[in-house]
Amino acid sequence: MNVKPRARDLGLPFNGETGPYNAITDIKGLKVGFTTLTDQSRNIRTGVTAILPRGDASEPMPVWAGQYALNGNGEMTGTHWINDAGYFAGPICITNTHSVGMAHHGATRWMIETYKDYFCKEHAWAMPVVAETYDGVLNDINSQHVTSEHAIAALNSATSGPVAEGAVGGGNGMICYEFKGGTGTASRRIEIGGETYTVAALVQANHGIRPWLNILGKPVGKMMPEDRILEQETGSIIVILATDAPLSALSLRQVAKRAAIGIGRGGSPGGNNSGDIFLALSVANEQRMPQMETALTTRTELNMELLDPFYLAAVECVEESVVNAIVAGEDTPSFKPEGLVCKGIDTTRLSKLFC
Repeated sequence: MNVKPRARDLGLPFNGETGPYNAITDIKGLKVGFTTLTDQSRNIRTGVTAILPRGDASEPMPVWAGQYALNGNGEMTGTHWINDAGYFAGPICITNTHSVGMAHHGATRWMIETYKDYFCKEHAWAMPVVAETYDGVLNDINSQHVTSEHAIAALNSATSGPVAEGAVGGGNGMICYEFKGGTGTASRRIEIGGETYTVAALVQANHGIRPWLNILGKPVGKMMPEDRILEQETGSIIVILATDAPLSALSLRQVAKRAAIGIGRGGSPGGNNSGDIFLALSVANEQRMPQMETALTTRTELNMELLDPFYLAAVECVEESVVNAIVAGEDTPSFKPEGLVCKGIDTTRLSKLFC
């Protein structure tokens, strides 16, 4: 577990009330796991991040969802069905650009083995969500070091509780605003109609160039211009937003759109070479797969007129998740080109900007 101080520990004054872990695992039942692959002698710095929205389910169950892409230079599998049906079933994996196929193969195998009775008895299909960002500056991405077994291992390691950040899982080889980036997470609690709900995010942050970077309104990139390693945007960001509120698929798509505002607060305009792809999901309204349900089903749905606090929570979670990914970063040598170092942000210097 990465024990470096998180953004709030540094005194950065983020708004909002967090859950107990300030992480996506503040959503009850949701679990996160990692496989992290690092071997500097072989130019390996990559991995797989796994999210189980219904981590204790003994059979596939719908996870209500909505998807949005700010800029489509990237991949997130399964989204055609999410956009049509408003749900998906199974896990989410995030890895590097050239490992989507292996992660998908592993996640599919994991579903078949984990939900064995369902897949043996039914004409069942597995369509896991697999997303990616490019880690070829710090990792020999063309050697395709990630295997299906690495995805299965990440899924099998998924737990609740605190979530590691920075150079873990799929975030291992990622760069954010030319600082070492990677995995970041955060959460918010909000009250609607007398009920308390949680909204949370997990990001794989691999986007932006230094001059763009703003943190809580301060032009940090311009104040820390040293040690740049990129001439233009070459990365992406994947955002997974989760809630325990009973939101419809349409409402979840609206929440997913707000991830764009969250990353925009950090300064990124969503560069042409960036895949900025977002998914929002709800673990409310537990039901069996539609093929196993009766002809008439019912679900509870929050009034769309009350969504503004969810939008704000999503924006704040994404903004803080990106900063958490950055402050967890440590100096890392480059692979392509050789001889450079992607610096971890100077957290002492960053902290002093807000004191």
